[in-house]
Amino acid sequence: MSIVLLSNLNTYLLTVLILFIIYLGLYGLFNRFFYASAFYFIFFLIYAVADRLKVTYRSEPVLPSDLLLLKNIKSLMSMVTAKLIVAMIVVFIVAVGLFILLERHFGKLTMRFRPVTRLIFIALTAFSIGIFYTASDTNSATYKILAATGYTNLDSNINKSANTNGPMLTFLGNIHVDIMDKPKGYNKQAMEDIVKEYRREAKSINKDRDNNNLSKQTLIFVLSESFSDPNRVPNIKMNQDPMPNIRNIKDNTTSGLMMSSGYGGGTANMEYMALTGLAMNQFSDTLQSPYTQVVNKQDDPINISNNFKTSAAIHPYHGNFYNRNSVYRSFGIQSFRNLDTKGDLALKYTNTIPGMEYISDDSAYKDALWQINQTSGGQFINLITMQNHMPYLNQYAKNDFKNTGSGVLDKTRDQVNNYAKGVSITDTETKDFLAKLDNIKKPITIVWYGDHLPGIYDNDNMYEYNVPEHETDYFIYSNKYARDHNYGTTKLTDATEVTDPNGFIPLALKQMNQKVTPYYALLTKVQEEVPAMAKNVAEGSNSLYVNKDSKEVTTKDMTAKQKKLIRDYELVQYDLTAGKNYSKATINK
Repeated sequence: MSIVLLSNLNTYLLTVLILFIIYLGLYGLFNRFFYASAFYFIFFLIYAVADRLKVTYRSEPVLPSDLLLLKNIKSLMSMVTAKLIVAMIVVFIVAVGLFILLERHFGKLTMRFRPVTRLIFIALTAFSIGIFYTASDTNSATYKILAATGYTNLDSNINKSANTNGPMLTFLGNIHVDIMDKPKGYNKQAMEDIVKEYRREAKSINKDRDNNNLSKQTLIFVLSESFSDPNRVPNIKMNQDPMPNIRNIKDNTTSGLMMSSGYGGGTANMEYMALTGLAMNQFSDTLQSPYTQVVNKQDDPINISNNFKTSAAIHPYHGNFYNRNSVYRSFGIQSFRNLDTKGDLALKYTNTIPGMEYISDDSAYKDALWQINQTSGGQFINLITMQNHMPYLNQYAKNDFKNTGSGVLDKTRDQVNNYAKGVSITDTETKDFLAKLDNIKKPITIVWYGDHLPGIYDNDNMYEYNVPEHETDYFIYSNKYARDHNYGTTKLTDATEVTDPNGFIPLALKQMNQKVTPYYALLTKVQEEVPAMAKNVAEGSNSLYVNKDSKEVTTKDMTAKQKKLIRDYELVQYDLTAGKNYSKATINK
């Protein structure tokens, strides 16, 4: 709040006014000064702590889309230190007790209001919050009024918005978001022309591809929670390599770096991009979670599982986190095994590493192997692991990893060591998993990737190291049977150095020697010819583009062909998510 006060006094005063109006609404609701004060104090204390934690671990403030996570309050609490939970409980008990005591002794001395006045207070509060529904629209009356006070639309940089406008105005300004801005030239004829163009492109690509039935193969997407190479983080040096096996795997198969649209979180967003081929940076600047803000508004949304007769998802955690239960049903994924499922759908393996909280990668991989063996034919499997999820406070029985460098503060150094130990365990289990896949006599290809860096590198400047702090590791591996029977390639090298989650489908299809639809032909051309893209957290554009040398580029640096590909991509994404679905019936056939 001090940043806001120093930079924009008018915005600060507007925030104070809104907070006062909210307090009036609570006063009208309770009609007791001390009870209203207690609720007000506790609510905003929780909000302030939550906002601080999210900024610390994910470099972004609390937003309205985060409220859906309250359905998983127990799971959220497990990610917070016990010390903080105890402190919050103590503060809650003391505050409630104090305000009850004050009400009993001094309540009669405070103002009480008649029903009409109370209703006016409540209505004023509802109206004041409600008008923010149009605050993200720069043409709305609400925005013009806010702009007169100094409020600035900084949707392309939520963190800067919170620092400039204040966390409260940033939160309220994101109550309503549009899925995607309508691209120039969007109409039915334009979409028909795009489908025709990429149908021709698909025919050209398919001349060199032999396989025409993707459902005969098994494709596994493995999202490895928070996996990345700590030695690649600026100003960090580990005393030993935590991932020698995966480094060797990457040297000998299709692999590279993945541009993540998150830091310290955002798992579901990377998962969404990988499964659909759609890009976060092309959505509205204010849209934060496609799983909760896009999929629920779609009928039969496009995704890779549509191409398989059998599909399954496995997540060794709670199934309603990020609305996955509903999302997978919308995607047409036939089964989803997680911590909450029972009976035949229960997880088969739930062991943890001694002393650790989350189900191990060893158990997650065993569940995936079990699923592979449930059908003699092909299938699609989406596996999201949990082993290396924050927090990184637990101590392993034995941990020889040590880090040096200025990239972390001393108070966080042990967390980096614990994280590196988890990476090393994943490294070993992943090698063993691939060895077991090689023993299965049917074609299997695995797309394996880390979703984001852990939010523990607290002394590196995010804006200075924007690219390296958003680069994770990925590889695409075809098992021995696939390689021996022309269902898989050993190593692709064209445009693999740096990619994005939305590039995994076309890369996997190329790896599997699989023919493509017009939609996947478009994704193939984008993946091959356009720099990797991600949602930008630094100042400027919502889109971060990174070339094969991990250098940031802008659209000004791109060729006319690259710009056209991006335009076509945007038109298709808009049509499928926020538009009229002109291309839906034909583009993926």
